[in-house]
Amino acid sequence: MSADPTPGASGRPAATGPATGAAAPPRTPAASIHNIGYRKYDGERLGRGYARRSLFVQSLRGAYGLGRSAKSKVLPMVLFGVVLAPSLIMVAIAVATDAKELPVEYTAYPLTMLPLIGLYVAAMAPQSVSRDLRFRTTPLYFSRPIERTDYVIAKYSAMSVALLIFVGTPMLVMYVGGLLAKLSFVDQTKGFALGLVMALVFSVLHAGIGLLVAAITPRRGFGVAAIIGVLTIPYFATTIMQFIVYDEGSREAVSWLGLASPGTLMDGFQSKFLDGSTDFPGSIVPSNTAGICYLLVIAAVIAGSYLLLNARYRKAGL
Repeated sequence: MSADPTPGASGRPAATGPATGAAAPPRTPAASIHNIGYRKYDGERLGRGYARRSLFVQSLRGAYGLGRSAKSKVLPMVLFGVVLAPSLIMVAIAVATDAKELPVEYTAYPLTMLPLIGLYVAAMAPQSVSRDLRFRTTPLYFSRPIERTDYVIAKYSAMSVALLIFVGTPMLVMYVGGLLAKLSFVDQTKGFALGLVMALVFSVLHAGIGLLVAAITPRRGFGVAAIIGVLTIPYFATTIMQFIVYDEGSREAVSWLGLASPGTLMDGFQSKFLDGSTDFPGSIVPSNTAGICYLLVIAAVIAGSYLLLNARYRKAGL
């Protein structure tokens, strides 16, 4: 049986199989290359430095809820307002009563506001690092021209600067208010300078502790509770022990016990090196030997926090 050579709709003869008369499969069209206009990137490559700065700015803004939803701004702004309010009240009282000095020293202000500052650290440190761990976004950071050390440096620096703003702004208000109240310019300037040193050391120390604890768990709630525990439980336990040994007559042990918690550590530091008053029992100031130990412990905690954060992110997201 032979096929009829009658042309089909396409104008070509309709082909059939050799045995059954079924139509042959259509031919595959010839391949073609299309010019999609691809051009390689010839512009400037911003590199690691730009990525690190961008991460720093984004983390610093996030510490105050900037660039995020209105709900995210409530807690940091409320805490900032609460920690700022006492400085405004002190300035108003000093101006209205012609006081000779401010009721609270610059270096003592962070210690007076310690519970609020601890709450801020507990709220913002997990927000900075725990979310990246929980939602596994750290591989996205490391897929860019950025190393793990860059990530740690950016996060650590941003948290430290955020805390410095949180602690230092009330001091600035006190300084301006003290000058408006016509207090001694020399005394106020010296006190403000020492207060800034205290605020800087305080911020770097607490930022390292907060980020390290927060980086342990991707759960933000666990991080908040853990930071509050680390900052408050040792402080109250150390303070109680200081009063006990002071009542027993062991005055030298009071300053050595101050090394056991971040709060008492900063109290001993500012009373020894920044001419501040102390809340230690009997207003005991650490000895020279103990003072050196305070400096060494502060440096060890800061350096240890940084190194442990780098170790934590060595395998994060992999």
